[in-house]
Amino acid sequence: MSETPPNTLQYRFDGPEDAPVLILGPSLGTTWHMWDRQIPELSKSWRIFRFDLPGHGGAPAYPSGSVTELAGRLLATLDGLGVQRFGYAGCAFSGALGIELALRHPERIASLAVIAASPRFGSADEFRQRGVIVRSNGLDPIARSSPERWFTTGFAAAQPAITEWAVQMVRTTDPGCYIAACEALAAFDVRAELGRIGVPTLVLVGSDDQVTGPAEARTLVAGIPDARLAVVPGASHLVPVEQPAAVTDLLVRHFSTAWQPAYDSTTGQMAIPAPPVKPVLAAPPPVSPLAEIAPPVVQPTALGSPRPDPYDAGIKVRREVLGDAHVDRALASADEFSGDFQEFITRYAWGEIWDRPGLDRRSRSCVTLTALVAGGHLDELAFHTRAALRNGLTPDEIKEVLLQAAVYCGVPAANSAFKVAQQVIREETTPQE
Repeated sequence: MSETPPNTLQYRFDGPEDAPVLILGPSLGTTWHMWDRQIPELSKSWRIFRFDLPGHGGAPAYPSGSVTELAGRLLATLDGLGVQRFGYAGCAFSGALGIELALRHPERIASLAVIAASPRFGSADEFRQRGVIVRSNGLDPIARSSPERWFTTGFAAAQPAITEWAVQMVRTTDPGCYIAACEALAAFDVRAELGRIGVPTLVLVGSDDQVTGPAEARTLVAGIPDARLAVVPGASHLVPVEQPAAVTDLLVRHFSTAWQPAYDSTTGQMAIPAPPVKPVLAAPPPVSPLAEIAPPVVQPTALGSPRPDPYDAGIKVRREVLGDAHVDRALASADEFSGDFQEFITRYAWGEIWDRPGLDRRSRSCVTLTALVAGGHLDELAFHTRAALRNGLTPDEIKEVLLQAAVYCGVPAANSAFKVAQQVIREETTPQE
């Protein structure tokens, strides 16, 4: 166990001190104990390093707002321990962390396994909505629904003790750190970069995973040059917990045979073995990666431009604040008459003003809500109330904004605003059954 300053992570070691280090990373809402049943076998050959995400498993609640930031904290922890090179296996959120390390710090990773992971986890809307739910209701709704996301129905029914353990793990997580992790996943998208991963990679997925299933796994295998696919039958999202023996065997085989040599410190070079044939390691019938799945093409930025076109920043900010569904509807409904207006507000309202650094998005939401109340723009008040929740305002804080507006904008205007905001907040903060 460790004492944990803000820039590092809570960790523990298992296994012989002179063995090569193998890192096991947990999923969002879990602790390092999700790997307990892999430890006896893996620690025979490796020194196992496990860590907890911030605010998980009793770790200090220092939220980390991006996958990149969390990767830096993990490396700072390892640097403090003198660990420079390691194998890495991560489940779900920690799978994203492993991909980030392989992209930004390839010299540190000897071999990689990503489990129940994806180059983009669902939609940004989905994770920001989850943050709204947690901010408004706490983690209990997420905790109660975790078993159905994590385990197959048969496993959850047959293993009530493990199911309850999973629920309690989520309930004891710090809500602020959970929300920050959701925001980090909302922003994570490396589909266009997979081809730059040069480390040998095992992509492992449960056959019944409804969160990041075989389709996402095939996207990873198709994009990563040296990757193999393993589909574990009878398992859902937390496949290391549901099928521990199968996962252990796959990890032993992968890390025993695909351990990339370190850089030669005298030459700065490394011998790169030829990429192996990509077999399917799991027991079910072989599933070949789909050749037509490919990362999206990133258009090059024009050279010599005096400043970036604010439209690009504007569409990004507009989607982050209002949600993909809202923006998609607005753009789809634009025609020859209204298209210029959509471009105008994207470029200037969102690219020039909302993207300015002088105010954070919470503050901009407060200003916007007040202005909309004053102008009586109730349709826009509805979707900006949703945006305010996404930007981190709680229902109580929105109420305070509207009370303030009642004094300066008038009671009738605030009365109409309360009706709109009340309906939106009820819709947005009610957990989905």
